[in-house]
Amino acid sequence: MSNINSKVIALIGGGPAALFLLKHIITKKIKPDTILIFEKNERLGTGMPYGQHGSGKEHVANVSANELPELLTDIEEYIKRNEVTGFPDYSKDGKINRDQVIPRLLLGDYLENQFEAYIKAAKSMGIKITAFTDTKVIDIIGNAESGQYSIITEDANYKADTVILCTGHYWSKSYEDRHKGWYDSPYPPSKFNAATNHPVAVKGASLTAVDIIKTLSRINGTFNTDENGHVNYTLHSQSENFSIDLYSLSGFLPALRFHSEDEAYSSDWKMTLKEIYDYKKNHGGFVDLDYVFNKNFKLILQKKDPEFYDTIKDMNIEDFVDKMMKLRKELDSFELFKAEYAEAEKSIKRHQSISWKEALTSFSYAMNYPAKHFSAEDMLRLNKVLMPLISIIIAALPQSSYREIIALYDAGVINLNNVDAASTVTPYDVEGALYQYKDKDGNPVERYYKMYVDATGQRPLNFNDLPFDGLKQNGDLSTGYLNFKNNEEAIKLLKVGNAMVKAGWNENYYMQVKGLSINDYFQALDAYGKVKENLYIMAVAFIGGLNPDYSGLDFCDTAGETIVQSFLN
Repeated sequence: MSNINSKVIALIGGGPAALFLLKHIITKKIKPDTILIFEKNERLGTGMPYGQHGSGKEHVANVSANELPELLTDIEEYIKRNEVTGFPDYSKDGKINRDQVIPRLLLGDYLENQFEAYIKAAKSMGIKITAFTDTKVIDIIGNAESGQYSIITEDANYKADTVILCTGHYWSKSYEDRHKGWYDSPYPPSKFNAATNHPVAVKGASLTAVDIIKTLSRINGTFNTDENGHVNYTLHSQSENFSIDLYSLSGFLPALRFHSEDEAYSSDWKMTLKEIYDYKKNHGGFVDLDYVFNKNFKLILQKKDPEFYDTIKDMNIEDFVDKMMKLRKELDSFELFKAEYAEAEKSIKRHQSISWKEALTSFSYAMNYPAKHFSAEDMLRLNKVLMPLISIIIAALPQSSYREIIALYDAGVINLNNVDAASTVTPYDVEGALYQYKDKDGNPVERYYKMYVDATGQRPLNFNDLPFDGLKQNGDLSTGYLNFKNNEEAIKLLKVGNAMVKAGWNENYYMQVKGLSINDYFQALDAYGKVKENLYIMAVAFIGGLNPDYSGLDFCDTAGETIVQSFLN
């Protein structure tokens, strides 16, 4: 076993991120004296997405049993050993379809079970481990002399040598609870408990929007499946005026799940630190986005689908995205949705992947790790050009969710409005919201709604959003940034008023990005850019600027392994 310098490790947050950290601590036989886990809610392992704070029975994950990272017990074995009720469409007599997506509440039960199993395993190794549930951490304060951190809760003060922030999703509120009919997120879904006999405005059309669609549609109507397997939707009599108006910047619905031939995610896909630093030495101190796109997308396609590769091998990123978006822009969003469903169904029935989508998914996973080493110019390109396409494809919307959305569409209950960044939504009078935008012909439109729900998903948060003042005031953390490769581009952006571009001390320029500054091991960088060796940031909402695709259990698993590897190093 490896006895590390840190005698006491504190995990701030007890959701999936903490679970996978604990997994790798035990797998790699790391042996601190004590592990303290602080979870503000009542359960371990579930986090927000997989417990009552983020799900109802109607919500499903976008992963199957085959795509889950490895834990102590496989989910199918867990279901066989435990009485699972309430999910007849997923589990019958302990048997499951391993390719079927998992109900989120069931997945939460499984993750909680595995968390308890790893706690037991840690204790069997001689580690003192205490999990505090229903315990909110109010502040974290570092002591420069001792190198320790004080973890301050409402009831007590604890000392730790190493602190790992894995606080998960963070939904800030603007007008919710202060203005009737305004909701800053769909969570928890239990707050929606009354029929809405009127149109509802939903900002966004991603998986987060699908969550509120599922919740509100069940309150106001019923889904039925006929003898041919076709899903129909009928409004309740008291909700005959209910409808959902989605407002989306892209104007696209999420792409559908399809058959995947690769393992869910592989650490072999990403550049090693040695590769990253060797490349930087020979390329002006940066990793080039085009290089990563070629290595982790084009070359993968060359092996998987040579014919498709031949059509895009000479394209740059902009040309490729234009090609992929062209058809999307020409078709009505729901007609495109139906066409993609047919394509995905064919993929699943024939056990044939959709090669370019699978390759783009692997690229999205792989580019997270060199992204901290991109130039500011390349990060701007990534966010402006590639990420809109990536975010649609990696959504992997389950087929069951598609059938419900199409049932709503066929019933005339759901609409999708494509709006631009100049559109606004503001509280209106004493209730509801006013949506202001321009239609496809450029004419201004104002629409009033008694209910508005922001369903744009987890937005990357900034330095000032972090709730731990002690870490901010002591200078233990800093805002994320990337350097520009060429001053000309930075000066051009400064001239048009881009407030995220800053002038440095040595005639260089840098761009501030969302979230906090971290290194390759997720260690925080302080106000002077120095590594805080015993402070790790694995809180997804606070690292989005340097980790563009930072969600999901696969991220938790890879990041957990990376952090624990740094203990050994």
